[in-house]
Amino acid sequence: MITMTRRETLAGAIALLSGWSAAEVRGRAGITGQRSASGSETAPRLQSAGQSRTSTRTQSGERAEAGLVFEHDLPNLTMDDWEVTVSVVDYAPGRVGKVHHHAGFVLAYVLEGMIVTKISGQEEKTYQPGEMFYEPPGSTHEVSRNASETQPAKLLAMIFAKKGVPLTMPGPA
Repeated sequence: MITMTRRETLAGAIALLSGWSAAEVRGRAGITGQRSASGSETAPRLQSAGQSRTSTRTQSGERAEAGLVFEHDLPNLTMDDWEVTVSVVDYAPGRVGKVHHHAGFVLAYVLEGMIVTKISGQEEKTYQPGEMFYEPPGSTHEVSRNASETQPAKLLAMIFAKKGVPLTMPGPA
């Protein structure tokens, strides 16, 4: 069985989005792992935009720079027997999703179009390509819709949950 730290899981998720290797992501995005006083690893952190700008050479020898895309604290939980499921969610023009919740937490990255979302009483917000949002454990996805009546939208949903549980359930949490 393969075991991954939260840092490795996050680097892998970012690598999926960017087409880079996980090692490249850690270097480019400035992902650092830290140890708590007890010696256990704390949640990974992307450094601030000014700190995270790094420069590396691509295969062609050109310099490539990477900047901060998203930063959010992760829940303090043990991820034994958890898995990440990554899905592409297509929103047809005008599509409105139903109220739902997830078994764990979600990182969502908008690939195309604009998506309006509202999570557990937070303000409704519109996300565009390249932006991410986070759904904490126990939250309800109250609004999920394509902002356009004429253009499709698409997002990449990374759902982190215990193995074997239903990932998406209708209604509030």
